[in-house]
Amino acid sequence: MRLTTKGRFAVTAMIDLALRQQSGPVTLAAISQRQQISLSYLEQLFGKLRRHNLVESTRGPGGGYSLGRKADDITVADIILSVDEPIDATHCGGKENCHGGDSRCMTHDLWASLNAKMVEFLDSVSLQKLVDDQLSSGLVVENKPAIKRAISSVPVVKPIRITGPNSVFELGNVFAKS
Repeated sequence: MRLTTKGRFAVTAMIDLALRQQSGPVTLAAISQRQQISLSYLEQLFGKLRRHNLVESTRGPGGGYSLGRKADDITVADIILSVDEPIDATHCGGKENCHGGDSRCMTHDLWASLNAKMVEFLDSVSLQKLVDDQLSSGLVVENKPAIKRAISSVPVVKPIRITGPNSVFELGNVFAKS
């Protein structure tokens, strides 16, 4: 059994999001830059995480992602399973047709038990625990608020400069002189 980059990156990105969401929605571009994960890959992962209600998206300026539930209520198993990462050590995918027919291999029960223990363990680790572990290891989270554009209550008036004729008659005069 090997956890692929899909599951590892999803868990890493969720920890990053949970660490920084108190300042508002977190952009995938910021997570991508901090964690060195491709932005397009993060977009794919967060689409799946959103469909499983683990994250919520906010559109527009100042938008991004925030957790869909409290970090205490999200487990590592939730994250890994939501991005379609199989947690399966059996050769047959749990279908008990290890040799291609109706027969199981002699070690099928061993690998099935391992699957159950892995899911049990990953289901016992909350996202909040991972966040707390990062903070207790000395990680310093910068508390930069989301960039928001300043909106003035007074409109900005720019003078209009006329560089050509401002009526049909003046336009005719320009052509008549040439």
